[in-house]
Amino acid sequence: MESYEPERLSPVQLAAMRRSLTSGRGALTRRSLLRASGMGALALGGIATLGACGIPPAGRAEGAAAADDHSEKEKEVTFSNWTEYMDVSDDEKSRPTLEAFTKRTGIRVKYTEDINDNVEFFGKIKPQLAAGQNTGRDLICVTDWLAARIIRLGWAQKLDPSNLPHAFAGVSAQFRTPDWDPGRAYSYPWTGIPTVIAYNAKATGGRKVDSVTQLLDDPKLKGRVSFLSEMRDTIGMTLLDQGKDPGRFTDADFDGAIGRLQKAVDKKQIRRFTGNDYTADLSKGDIAACVGWAGDIIQLQADNPDIKFAIPAAGYITSSDNLLVPAQARHKTNAEKLIDYYYEPPVAAQLAAYINYVCPVDGVRGELAKIDKSMASNTLILPDREMAAMSRSFRSLSTAEETAYEEKFAKLIGA
Repeated sequence: MESYEPERLSPVQLAAMRRSLTSGRGALTRRSLLRASGMGALALGGIATLGACGIPPAGRAEGAAAADDHSEKEKEVTFSNWTEYMDVSDDEKSRPTLEAFTKRTGIRVKYTEDINDNVEFFGKIKPQLAAGQNTGRDLICVTDWLAARIIRLGWAQKLDPSNLPHAFAGVSAQFRTPDWDPGRAYSYPWTGIPTVIAYNAKATGGRKVDSVTQLLDDPKLKGRVSFLSEMRDTIGMTLLDQGKDPGRFTDADFDGAIGRLQKAVDKKQIRRFTGNDYTADLSKGDIAACVGWAGDIIQLQADNPDIKFAIPAAGYITSSDNLLVPAQARHKTNAEKLIDYYYEPPVAAQLAAYINYVCPVDGVRGELAKIDKSMASNTLILPDREMAAMSRSFRSLSTAEETAYEEKFAKLIGA
């Protein structure tokens, strides 16, 4: 294996992470939807400190060597997840899908809501991963940038397709081939997190807002537009509007997006760059239109019928939370069976009905309609084929790229 050199975080990367955690996705509760997205460099206090604290370097690329699997004799699996990211009964005393899994398989699930943000959680498990030790977890759920890093460092076990027939066949096309795990050899998505255009129809005088160009150039929206303070979301949506692929862009493309946004800042078209706090201004109409997170929009629409969303013809950005089996996990097969269980359409529908995120499982619509017809028709939960085809992911970044891009973005937004 290629040796690993610790990657040091630059001040601008640290500042971007703090911004994400205090006002971006990291600041939100799970029920408020979304947390820290794309800090493509490693987490705060993460790998960069390994050399300093005497933890031996990790290998790269090929994934963790298979640990001794005790699944056959020990009918249990330990699953770490985000808060309020699993269905619960009406009396909040049980988790129906987990209980049904145990009843069917005999495998007891130790389910722990111990992930509050990617940064904090990675700090918990990195010493064991780096030292080649069991983290005490058989299954974890982390956002795509962190999943990519764990896989690249060789800290995730390669999954056995024979234990994942539903997942292998049923993962939606838009989630099937991320650049950091092509073919999903090491991970499977738990949910998708779209970035879309949102607007207050009352504040726009009934006009639809459906493109980044409109946000940046429409004089009727001047001073009443916001973009997100998360670099991947704002730059990704702008790249798409300029005809560029966020999964394959160059430095020149990135600079072009920065320049496009800077012009809108200079002419005061953009009111501000926000974290999750755009929601209150959008609902009141102080912000007429914005780039926002789909989960927020679902919540806002429940209380305000004037809140609308649009998918630009140029496409939109989607990130994801993903299931991985950490290196040295004691119950790999049991974890794979649990992953596969949540790719059975009736189970996936039950989960989607509770958490209201994009479901990454094909063939769920009919099952979800049995639970709630309005959810089954909501494309922010179940994108139709046309919408799914318009989804794009922001490509993985090197440390050098991240440092340079975050510095330029911080200057743009005045951070």
